[in-house]
Amino acid sequence: MNHYLQSDIIARAQALGLKAREIVEGVRVGDHKSPFRGFSVEFVQHREYVAGDDIRHIDWKGYGRSERYTIKQYEQETNFIGHILLDASRSMFYGEGQTNKLELAKLLAASLAYLIIQQRDSAGLAVFDCKWRSQLPPSSQPGHIQTILRALESTRPQEKTTIGPLLHQLADAIRRRGLVFLISDCFDKVDDLLTGLQHLRYQGHDVTVFHVLHPDETEFPFEGMVRFEGVEEFQELRTRPHLIRPAYRRALQAYLQELRQGCEVHLCDYVPVNTGRPLGETLSAYLARRLRQRRF
Repeated sequence: MNHYLQSDIIARAQALGLKAREIVEGVRVGDHKSPFRGFSVEFVQHREYVAGDDIRHIDWKGYGRSERYTIKQYEQETNFIGHILLDASRSMFYGEGQTNKLELAKLLAASLAYLIIQQRDSAGLAVFDCKWRSQLPPSSQPGHIQTILRALESTRPQEKTTIGPLLHQLADAIRRRGLVFLISDCFDKVDDLLTGLQHLRYQGHDVTVFHVLHPDETEFPFEGMVRFEGVEEFQELRTRPHLIRPAYRRALQAYLQELRQGCEVHLCDYVPVNTGRPLGETLSAYLARRLRQRRF
């Protein structure tokens, strides 16, 4: 198994599954609610019979009571399309080994793609920084997971993060309602990011933000005299961390609160992903919460 597919994470995720919580539009019969009515799965309503309707779906008991021909309509179920958006900007390259933000983000992207394709839904991958670096169109073919894994393995950090405009582009480009997974450290203007998320929600997409942060970024544990180097803007600052720690933490909490509340307002899932915590726990908790919060 590819190193971006870890058996313990996959097993826990598959036990829970990934279901669409809202109406999605697909191209085949599947496991998720469709906006289109048909004649299968779950009864929704009656409607008047019109010439050309299949007489097998006439409600004959209803006809016996009212002497009017009516058709039983049922909710179709369909497949969904999962759009996985991976931030590969330079700020994502912080951390060593398993705590590296980009490596954990790749692991998360691979796990989501595998889970989606294994349940016969479609997954696509788009890698970005200040622009789209690579885009793989959605597919439900089993071999597509290998294409996604190769794309992840070749991904290297390049430019700074610009998220908002790219989300607007995506919202304009994808017409069929589906699921959008943004995996990023979200180091961008929060207002721009939130308006992009709002656009996706307006188009009817089910949106999840996986906010990837390293423990150093949340705890600021540095001591002594430290030289900080910018990863997206090449600036340098020498300081004693204990002098700026209180102000840093206040600014961080204000930023996190604004982002989290903005996601809540626009009905986007906000999932903190700490690279110091096992990904299997974070992903399983997210999937379990989705099962409890389906919005049909």
